Amino acid sequence: MNFFYRAFLNVKGKKGRTILLILVLSAILLFVLAGIIIQNAATTAVNNAKKSSGATVTLSANRSNAFKKLRQQKSKNPTLSLASVSVKTAKKIGNSDYVKAYNITNSTSVNAKSFDAIKTSSSSQSNQMSGPGGKSSSSSSSSQGDISLSGVTSTSQVSSFTSGTSKIKSGRGINASDAGTNNVVIETELAKQNSISVGDTITVKDTDKNIHKFKVVGIYKSSSTSSQTGGMGQTDPSNTIYSSYALVNSIKGTTSAESVTYTISNPSKAAAFITAAKKSINTSKLSLTKDDSTYRSLLTPLNNVKSFAQKIVILVSVAGTIILTLIVVLMIRERRYEIGVLLSLGEKRWKVIAQFFAEMVMIMVVSIAVAGAGGKFVGDAVGKQLVNQTTTTTSTTTNTTTGNSQNGQPGGGGAQMANNGGGGQQQSTQASSQQLQKLSTSISVVSLVQLGAFGLAIILLAILIGSIGILRLQPKKILIS
Repeated sequence: MNFFYRAFLNVKGKKGRTILLILVLSAILLFVLAGIIIQNAATTAVNNAKKSSGATVTLSANRSNAFKKLRQQKSKNPTLSLASVSVKTAKKIGNSDYVKAYNITNSTSVNAKSFDAIKTSSSSQSNQMSGPGGKSSSSSSSSQGDISLSGVTSTSQVSSFTSGTSKIKSGRGINASDAGTNNVVIETELAKQNSISVGDTITVKDTDKNIHKFKVVGIYKSSSTSSQTGGMGQTDPSNTIYSSYALVNSIKGTTSAESVTYTISNPSKAAAFITAAKKSINTSKLSLTKDDSTYRSLLTPLNNVKSFAQKIVILVSVAGTIILTLIVVLMIRERRYEIGVLLSLGEKRWKVIAQFFAEMVMIMVVSIAVAGAGGKFVGDAVGKQLVNQTTTTTSTTTNTTTGNSQNGQPGGGGAQMANNGGGGQQQSTQASSQQLQKLSTSISVVSLVQLGAFGLAIILLAILIGSIGILRLQPKKILIS
């Protein structure tokens, strides 16, 4: 009789044992499936994090080498010389397949002429306005303007805008099409103090006393509370005006930029991009700095979830194999007489073992259906608990780190750290929490195929271990006894 048919008859005839095996195997496969679901969800989230978080590489002056040369100068008044970035070179590097976008930045200072700059007092007095053209303040300097003109390729790629510290309130931001124009974006407080609206024209004077007219195309709101310290006093952040880097270059009379920030399409390729970009620059004068902190902060909790899910699969598989092995051993002892009859009739031992395996496969098919029906609920429950625990741990760690940083800053430096570095850490934590909450614990065909493979491996291993005794059985002794 064919061993497949014998297996079918045995599974059908021994209903009590079959139901018990289905329950045991279903419980094992249920938790294996939950681990597979969470693991696949974490893998998908990691891939999404690579696309959404991004990484940046900044091309700027090699400050370490510049200071090294400064210390080597023998003059009484050594001068720090920082190299600039050629716009042509910056664009050439930006054509790389690794780059999603890039932002060329340059800056200069000008003096307000047709409006008043906001002047910040160094004492405890409140902010007050300087006179027309910024000339009423005794701290004004002809070499240091009262307006900071920040040239960029696009304001949407400036760190303060991407982090949410600055937001466009009316009009629009600066973009690549503004190159060659006099379009600018001003801060809302500066606009209110001078009754400036989108579409208005403002006039400034550069340090060489040349007059320039700017057209306001947008107004932004900055939540930054830190002031920029100038040579003669403090400049309020509201005095920062954004324009195209090309406009700043025309005022400064240069074709270079202070720095270029490249947004990498895949954070894991940032190192490869840096290697390729170094071939186009003089590394003794310029340096490339990678910033993938957001990507790393996203990976940490996601990899923790993925690692935990892998441990679930491994532990349940090992435990399931042990349990099934014990069941198979007991089942073989119970069916010693049946095995002895088959062997005495000339049945090969491997066919007897194959019969046991076929029985377990039939039971596994039903168990996979049961596990598939309940796997979604178990996966959601385990995944939710794991996500909550990981989110709480990440938040606690970040708050502790931020708190220590604030406590370590003397004289109110902690508050500034919270506004700058601390805010970035909190945003990374929020992004991590959002990615964790988006984990999709759904059952897919791939998950069921993986579950089937694990089930077959568990059954095969249990049958092979449990059937070792069959190889030692002596049919005559079994039948006589």
